[in-house]
Amino acid sequence: MGFSFTNPYSIDCSFSVRTSNNHQRFLLFDGKGRDLLLHFKKSKLRAPQSRSIFCCKIEYPDFEERTSPNEVKKEIQQCYELINRLGRGVVYLGSSRMGPGHPHYSKVFQLGREVAALLDCTSWSGAGPGLMDAATKGALEAGKPVGGFKIGKEAGEWTATNFHPYLPSEAYLTCRFFSARKHGLVDAAVRTSNSDKTAVVALPGGVGTLDEMFEIMALIQLERIGSLLPVPFLLMNYDSFYTNLLEFLNDCEKWGTVYKGEVDSLWKVCNSNYEALAYLAEFYGISPINKDGETKQETPVVTNP
Repeated sequence: MGFSFTNPYSIDCSFSVRTSNNHQRFLLFDGKGRDLLLHFKKSKLRAPQSRSIFCCKIEYPDFEERTSPNEVKKEIQQCYELINRLGRGVVYLGSSRMGPGHPHYSKVFQLGREVAALLDCTSWSGAGPGLMDAATKGALEAGKPVGGFKIGKEAGEWTATNFHPYLPSEAYLTCRFFSARKHGLVDAAVRTSNSDKTAVVALPGGVGTLDEMFEIMALIQLERIGSLLPVPFLLMNYDSFYTNLLEFLNDCEKWGTVYKGEVDSLWKVCNSNYEALAYLAEFYGISPINKDGETKQETPVVTNP
């Protein structure tokens, strides 16, 4: 049988064929971990003419690994293993779309560098592009370890492969499940002793950032974050990015959906890197910082022998 196939989805793939009644079903393999099930309807043409097949719909078939709780459990365990290996620290949540050309990118780069130096800890993120990348590169410039929980599908670039463009493979995990990724991002900020210096820093972002941000806020509010000690939670309100959101939350107080002052007690709103660094320095009782956002170096006392 000969036929022509029109692919409107721009997918390079191989496929297998299943036939039932007057419908043809093609299972396509695109080489990127996605199997697509396409349903086709055969045109009524007589042999020996070639047959044309027209695409009716596209759907994702059910996979055994997506219905097995053991697969999710296994990935969560891998997240914990990565955290235990690299150490807990500061978790950055932020936009994947604000790249190097955006003014917030340079601010986050500086913040990532100075916070890593101030707290001397691992910097964690979703290991994606945009502001996550800025925080990662800032921490690397400070000479501090970084880790990440990458997801296969992220707004922006780095979506065609499970590999990070410059981090070594032992520094991140590519997650299939958002639930596992969220477990990792939360646990990376947990404090189990006074020596742990961690934080959650919510940078400007979109739907994904808001999802992670409010989930962590709810965990802190309900005391379900799993931390023995308080974890500082910072909202970076660069250029009044979150001002409208903060006004909405103030309105929630008027409607009675949150108590007065409740939201303010859950995080620290910072309009600049200086405010963020000053807050973290005060929270952990460590070296003060100057207006440039750098830790002040103590002047050594020189005594005559």
